[in-house]
Amino acid sequence: MPERTPKALRQAIAQHAPELLPDFDEHWKRAIADAYDVGPVPAFMARWWGEYALARDPELDAHVCDLEKRASESTDINEAKALLEEASKIHYRVRDLAPGE
Repeated sequence: MPERTPKALRQAIAQHAPELLPDFDEHWKRAIADAYDVGPVPAFMARWWGEYALARDPELDAHVCDLEKRASESTDINEAKALLEEASKIHYRVRDLAPGE
C-alpha cells in the first residue's frame, strides 16, 4: 500500500488500478476539491483506500464480488446476511492495511 495521502493513493491507483481512476477523480472533484472544510477527507480516504486494496488483489476482489452477487441472488435471508457480513469483514480489513503492506 502507498503512503496514506490522497496524492500517493491517486498515484498508486493510476499505476496499479487505472480502471478506478475516473471514479476516484470524479469523487475527489465532487466531495473534496472545492470544499472549504477538510472534514470529508478521512471518509474519502477510507473508501478509496479499501477500493484500491481490493483492486490490487484481483483474487480477493473477485471473491468479494462473488459474495455480494451470491447475497443479492439468495432467497434465504440468513444466507444473504452471512455472505454480506463476510464481504463486509473483508472491506473493513483491507481499509486497515498500513502503508507498505
